[in-house]
Amino acid sequence: MQNRQILVTNALPYANGPIHLGHLLGYIQADVWVRFQRMRGHTVHYVCADDAHGTSIMLSAEKAAVAPEDWIEGIRQQHHRDFQRFAVDFDIYHSTHSVENRELAAALYQQLQQHDRIATRSITQLYDPEKGLFLADRFIKGTCPRCKAPDQYGDNCEVCASTYAATDLLDPRSTISGATPVLKSSEHYFFKLPEFADFLRSWTRSGVLVPAVANKLAEWIDGGLQEWDISRDAPYFGFEIPGAPGKYFYVWLDAPIGYMASFRKLCDERGLSFDAFWRDGSATELWHFIGKDIVNFHALFWPAMLQTAGFRLPTALSVNGFLTVNGQKMSKSRGTFITADTYFRHLNPEYLRYYFAAKLGPNPDDLDLNLEDFALRVNSDLVGKVVNIASRCAGFISKGFDGLLSVVDSEPVLTAEFRAAAEEIAGYYDQREFSKAVRTIMALADRANAWIAERQPWVLAKTAPQSPEVQAICSVGLNLFRLLMIYLKPVLPGMARQVEQFLQVAPLSFADADSVLLQHRIGTFTPLMTRVDPSAVAAMIEDSKDSLTTTPTERAVDSPLTREPIAAEIEFPDFAKVDLRVARVLDARQVEGADKLLQLTLDLGPGADGASVQRNVFSGIKSAYQPESLVGKYVVLVANLKARKMKFGWSEGMILAAGSGKDIFLIAPHDGALPGSRVT
Repeated sequence: MQNRQILVTNALPYANGPIHLGHLLGYIQADVWVRFQRMRGHTVHYVCADDAHGTSIMLSAEKAAVAPEDWIEGIRQQHHRDFQRFAVDFDIYHSTHSVENRELAAALYQQLQQHDRIATRSITQLYDPEKGLFLADRFIKGTCPRCKAPDQYGDNCEVCASTYAATDLLDPRSTISGATPVLKSSEHYFFKLPEFADFLRSWTRSGVLVPAVANKLAEWIDGGLQEWDISRDAPYFGFEIPGAPGKYFYVWLDAPIGYMASFRKLCDERGLSFDAFWRDGSATELWHFIGKDIVNFHALFWPAMLQTAGFRLPTALSVNGFLTVNGQKMSKSRGTFITADTYFRHLNPEYLRYYFAAKLGPNPDDLDLNLEDFALRVNSDLVGKVVNIASRCAGFISKGFDGLLSVVDSEPVLTAEFRAAAEEIAGYYDQREFSKAVRTIMALADRANAWIAERQPWVLAKTAPQSPEVQAICSVGLNLFRLLMIYLKPVLPGMARQVEQFLQVAPLSFADADSVLLQHRIGTFTPLMTRVDPSAVAAMIEDSKDSLTTTPTERAVDSPLTREPIAAEIEFPDFAKVDLRVARVLDARQVEGADKLLQLTLDLGPGADGASVQRNVFSGIKSAYQPESLVGKYVVLVANLKARKMKFGWSEGMILAAGSGKDIFLIAPHDGALPGSRVT
């Protein structure tokens, strides 16, 4: 098999809010595909970054009283943490606010200029005279000019569904300052997209997109493309356009260039060839995984710019649909607008990876996360079928045969049936037909369970626990289980890692389906996955309601306990909500400009994917501890305290301490406690 050289990118999340389950759909889809390709022996570079520019980010940073650079870095760290928790394993997670992106955006823009693809003209927009900035439609509200409904945004009415220009609104007001906007003109820069209509009509039908997406793009192309406004006026957080003081690149110009910038950063770190993937492209592939809401930017503007600037075009665009929960749009009031962080505090991320994979295909169909079906499917398929095979067989091998599998395969025909499925399943993965791959794997799991049930090794073991027949049956069962885990590894990398340890084998690849384990010693079996607890799902919904519909009060972060009167009594269920965990201090630093705070990097032990889970915490213990004295110490962390944005960054929890001033004492766990273990 020829080794493929593939560069994979994911859509860049906007650096102005948390990752939620709707976002994760596309990232999990890409990660599964990347892991599969690597298991086939191909070389894959997987990059992403935060989309870190725009007026919204500038305003959010201003509201938080922090520099935009600090704001976006705090969000980037949160996003990267959430992706790691769900085993979305980027080779690099960068930012569009980077040196690499600034240089590439300027270079690409200059190519557009040299090829006469940029036009300039004056446009008139609504302007906030108090704030001193031009207003996008989302920052303007007023009365609908059609139905007279109040409090409608500047581009459409949610009451009568009319669309209109913001200048048509009655009694318009700025949502930023409350001022009445005025009309003001300024010069803007436009990309001449209509000149690419014939090229785009051909390229979008070249096989880079599934027919459903190509058909939608054809409607836009045939309807007449418009010139694309690529500039914004100061004040704006972004990159200034070369040779145009006070003018900035619109966020969507430099956002896709962020793919190139992230890869260039990776090339610098690993000695890779940037041009092999972005210039020539004859021996490499470029895959973009995106949501259908941004397909116009990636399938119209982006290829037109790349072609003009002399860069290669994408090999394919994989487009996913939207996520609904329980059949409806995600809702804060119903508790179904679930962030990655909230989900992680209640449920195993691999449950979600499996459920998404079981329903994903190559088309941009919307996917519904039905929470009842979610629990039933995970419990039935993963626990009741796959893990059940290992739990049925492993104990007999360990107890009766010192962990040693049989010297021969007593069911070669059945094993051959499972091994022969490898290419069919691989084909489904390669074509992003994940749901078909999962159905095929689960049909094999049913076959394995039925065969073991027919042989009933537990009955034989009652009278002859060391019978060669018991060893033979259970050895076959464990080999079938191993094959199933090879096929599921792209979806369940964390569980696969546990299985590799249990079976005492090297990391599994698809090539391993060509062999079976004979006269091989396995390790001790431990539970690989627990059932979805309905009460945990319910708690997640409640937690989502609380975290997204209430405004947190201002409070001191990590304030040590003081000798104040004891607070009002609470019930035990209130205390039970607090998740206390052992953490080890990896690093401690002074916080410039802070009188009381130290910044701590804490290790909570391995997460679901085996990687170290780390938290950033600001703690008011500076008066009692030197930073260097804390490194290596064990502390108790309130692990489920909602992260809080501070002037100096995000604090992701609270460590327990007693006293005040120089008499602050950290509360330490018992000797021998491991990072991540619960404190009860």
